[in-house]
Amino acid sequence: MQLVQYNLLFDGIKIAYLSSENYNQIINQEDDNILIITYCYSGKIAWKIKNNYVCIGPKDFAIYLLKNFKNKDIKLLNDSFEALCFFINLNTFTNDIHNILDINSSSLYNKLCKDKPLCFFAGNEKTENIFQYFYLKNETTLSYQKIKTIELILYLYNTNELSKTYQNEYQAEQIEIIRQIHDQLINNLDKRITIEELSKQYLINPTTLKTLFKSVYGTSLAAHIKEHRMNHAAKLLLETNKSIAEIAYTVGYDTQSKFSIAFKDYFKVLPKEYRKK
Repeated sequence: MQLVQYNLLFDGIKIAYLSSENYNQIINQEDDNILIITYCYSGKIAWKIKNNYVCIGPKDFAIYLLKNFKNKDIKLLNDSFEALCFFINLNTFTNDIHNILDINSSSLYNKLCKDKPLCFFAGNEKTENIFQYFYLKNETTLSYQKIKTIELILYLYNTNELSKTYQNEYQAEQIEIIRQIHDQLINNLDKRITIEELSKQYLINPTTLKTLFKSVYGTSLAAHIKEHRMNHAAKLLLETNKSIAEIAYTVGYDTQSKFSIAFKDYFKVLPKEYRKK
């Protein structure tokens, strides 16, 4: 398992780059008096609020206290999930930031967390200008990250745009059904399972199924599964000696020609050319 690597920026503030492989590690920390800001870089993530889930996607972020959520209350909805997380320890968040901004842990808590289990924020030009500096790769990265962390805290403390009305809100039962459908399709790439079949199996209207799937995973069901088929096929081409016909069958195509057309449409090269790379 990939371990979380933390970078300390200030006294009581650290950041980490997370993925679907290691996100659950942050939920199991011993000290849960931690304010977390999760910026979604790719994929989607959902928090359970009462009986519903609240989702955010790329460029959005959420703010919450770690102690309000446990493992079962947070779900990653994409294998490609990536995020940047800020961890603000409210017990030790003191001198560094307070001396610069005159903001202490109590005032920050009252602004962002009091009476709100989760604060959702839709990304905008201002926030993107802040977060993009955490993805720079040069010798001044640490300096930029410290400056942008101060800017982020100041922006959140002064803004009135934090949302109490959650967007992308779904009933827990609905999101569980969509996750089950997703997992069934990904685990059976060699089979062509229709929306009508899924609709009957999970007792969900076909139109509702397609709408919810796109809302949760960001793309249509067909496009999402094609992406998995093509990426799995590409991996098999590079890492195995299977014939192209065998790979075609493995990812759900009944003929090599249909597979080759789909593969070229996706990767802009034929399977045999891709294998030669």
